[in-house]
Amino acid sequence: MKFHIVILLLFVLGVSRASGADKLKKNFYKNSCRQAETLVRNITWSRAANDSKLGAKILRVHYHDCFVRGCDASILLDTVGTDAAEKSARPNLSLLGFEVIDEIKSEIEKVCPQVVSCADILALAARDAVSFPFKKDMWEVYTGRRDGRISLSSEVTGNIPGANSNFATLKNLFANKSLSVTDLVALSGAHTIGVAHCGAFSRRLYNFSGNGDTDPSLNQAYAETLKSQCPNPASSTITVEMDPQSSESFDTHYFTAVKQNKGLFQSDAALLTNTASSKIVDSLQKANTFFSQFGKSMKNMGEIEVLIGNAGEIRKNCRIVNA
Repeated sequence: MKFHIVILLLFVLGVSRASGADKLKKNFYKNSCRQAETLVRNITWSRAANDSKLGAKILRVHYHDCFVRGCDASILLDTVGTDAAEKSARPNLSLLGFEVIDEIKSEIEKVCPQVVSCADILALAARDAVSFPFKKDMWEVYTGRRDGRISLSSEVTGNIPGANSNFATLKNLFANKSLSVTDLVALSGAHTIGVAHCGAFSRRLYNFSGNGDTDPSLNQAYAETLKSQCPNPASSTITVEMDPQSSESFDTHYFTAVKQNKGLFQSDAALLTNTASSKIVDSLQKANTFFSQFGKSMKNMGEIEVLIGNAGEIRKNCRIVNA
């Protein structure tokens, strides 16, 4: 009886999560805050002009947000009290770019108080930061998300694919979010920009099977180059390019590197261990194909378990829930 009462209350209060293009829409803020998307783009592009790594930073924050509790900006919440927030979890400790989202939110609040969600700002900023070098939108972002009120570090493990994940693990994690193998491979292409700490892949270099060996699936010359950059034990301060010699260009070079067994992470190499995903890697080496599919997959990811309607809230400050 109590269970049915709870379900009824959730329905009445509109506390629901949804997915699908029909739940979000293009130009959601057209009437309520017409300048919202322009403000996001202008501030993001201004910051990207002085930070070539901003695209990788914001894209990663958006990705880590959507895979835990859906795209509800729960990754932006700071820890309050004794329950550690998502950003305190180990996979999220290296996330960067929060201050850009704060700045955008602050400026939008001045003209449209409590209208534009932090979740939408994050989705738009991720697109705009990656799009800056091209001076055009690289994919379409539908809006209308609302912000969640819960953020728990304990929910990160098991939801965020790890650098050492094999193909079966990756496929299952993506399938749990209603994302296909094509989405998995295309979104892995985000590794064409940004850097990684040595600790994220050092096991592949120095102790792959527990016997002090190197991952045999890793290109030998590339492995030696990585060893020269990353001593053993791994330093927490050293980073290397995720896409060798092309980490600041959003392009197809990542897929070329993967085919050459130069994928930095075990999760990158895993894309070649499945016939279907390996064929997709081949197809995404063509720029037009990659850009098109990446846009579709980003749209799919951006719709994971979104809060809509009266669910959640529109935060005044992206770091804390409303009082």
